[in-house]
Amino acid sequence: MWPGAAGVLLAGLLLVTPGPGAPWAAEPRHAIAMHGAPALGPEFRHHPYVNPDAPKGGRLTYGFVGSFDSLNPLIDRGLPVSQIRGTVIESLMARGYDEPFTLYGLIARAVETDAARSYVTFSIDPAARFSDGAPITAEDVVFSWRLLRDKGRQNHRIYYAKVKRAEILDARKVRFDLSGSEDRELPLILGLMPVLAKHATDPASFEQTSFTAPLGSGPYRVAEVRPGESVLLRRNPGYWARDRAVTRGTWNFDEIRYDFYRDDNAQFEAFKKGLFDLRPETDPSRWETGYDFPARRDGRVVKDAFPNHEPRGMTALVFNTRRPLFADVRVREAINLLFDFEWVNHNFFFDRYRRTGSYFEGSELSARGRAADARERALLAPFPGAVRADVLAGTWAPPVNDGSGRDRETLRQALALLSAAGYELDRGEMRHRGTGQPFAFEIMVKTRQEERLALSFARHLRRAGIAATTRFVEATQYERRRQSFDFDMMQYYWGQSLSPGNEQAFYWSTAAADEPGTRNYMGAKVPAIDAAIAAIVKAESREELVAAVRVLDRLLISGFYVVPLFHLPEEWLARWAHIQHPAVTPLTGYRPETWWRHPQTQ
Repeated sequence: MWPGAAGVLLAGLLLVTPGPGAPWAAEPRHAIAMHGAPALGPEFRHHPYVNPDAPKGGRLTYGFVGSFDSLNPLIDRGLPVSQIRGTVIESLMARGYDEPFTLYGLIARAVETDAARSYVTFSIDPAARFSDGAPITAEDVVFSWRLLRDKGRQNHRIYYAKVKRAEILDARKVRFDLSGSEDRELPLILGLMPVLAKHATDPASFEQTSFTAPLGSGPYRVAEVRPGESVLLRRNPGYWARDRAVTRGTWNFDEIRYDFYRDDNAQFEAFKKGLFDLRPETDPSRWETGYDFPARRDGRVVKDAFPNHEPRGMTALVFNTRRPLFADVRVREAINLLFDFEWVNHNFFFDRYRRTGSYFEGSELSARGRAADARERALLAPFPGAVRADVLAGTWAPPVNDGSGRDRETLRQALALLSAAGYELDRGEMRHRGTGQPFAFEIMVKTRQEERLALSFARHLRRAGIAATTRFVEATQYERRRQSFDFDMMQYYWGQSLSPGNEQAFYWSTAAADEPGTRNYMGAKVPAIDAAIAAIVKAESREELVAAVRVLDRLLISGFYVVPLFHLPEEWLARWAHIQHPAVTPLTGYRPETWWRHPQTQ
């Protein structure tokens, strides 16, 4: 743990909201925490994980695999440059990355709510300006809310539809009526709402992909676009918040460039040549052997490992349970048994990965290895049998193979489950006992790394007579098929925070299962999961939140909706040495917006 982190972490986790009998003053405040109090008071000068004296200047270049066909990251259509959000388009408030979920004033210099969180009022900083110099008004905020509620990304539509009414109190103050929502996270969700300029945004064309640069209030403006290839952002010299405490020590580069590459190999070769500056690494074999090139040997390229205290999330091969083949949980459990993590980890990844077994792996939110407590059992009482006994007891764990790629015991268990589900081996081919239909499906992949893993898994499945084919799909088609749930199995990653909330409905709820653009890719429709999500968003204390999240974790584990893959114990990143970072890493891992370029290299 980095210096000073313990105090910040305890402040975020252990302070609790006043109880029902305690006084609560509904008054404007500089920040709002999901549970407890903000770690930093109204007089804070900067976040503890920045260098407030970081030099300004130079360019930071990123390299991404894929392409883009839009500069609008706020709609479901197309492949947007998501980094526009935050750099060009700002929110009312900004996250504090040393706390589970706390927002500090940005466009909104103050936030007000009551104990029940039945409303939230935002007071706009009089200095707040869009990059064309126009002031940000309450009218812009309400316009943004309505537009995103009606035409924005699916998650925005779901969240913002919970608002009963928006009221403009004066030119710089807006009040959202949240009564009846029963959602304690909603004031913070609205605090993260991107603010668009009413005078420069056309609602009629908003849902169309476009290379037209959006007008925002952020530190950068779009300076140059090469469709599908690159985007250049240039600092706005008149950025209104450049001297605010919440932004001090951030956005230190004069220019930020995003370059896009055809595949992972082309991207890596470009990094070795110095064509871009930072490269997150998730492939242990490359981390171990691939960085032996001149710039790394002479110190011009540096390999860093950063701590991250958030849940590891879930990287997995996802079953589409809308397909009849995967509707039976016994089938899904059997296929889980056939994934030989030990073989894959040893032969592909130098034994550097750890097996993921929880959707909130590595945090207090995880149910793995923990027996359900009284709070959890009370939440599950209306749903007997929804959680497996071993998951409830905390004794369940992902299967462990002998690493040979030919483990007989796990194969025996898988065949028994398949037999119980109505399948049998017929001359080496798994078939449905009633229809004679072969057990066959397709794994959709978008990168060569995913393809390698899928091909390996297909070989292991073949031992049980299961025919899995791998289909490599280009980025645009892949995104279209993923959003419309047009796949049998694919690889996906659900990130998680220390303060899960509304996004869980977007990931796992019954309502999201048939709504294109959501992330319920497996198609789960389970009343107990819906109830757990409701308990999460209504939780008034950290203890209530932890219990509800662990219940959700147990339900998802019991459903075998995915084949859990693996995670790294820390974050790896290679960088050219002229890009430098603060000594302190925040709770949530490294933040490149706090980095800078060495002045002598500018």
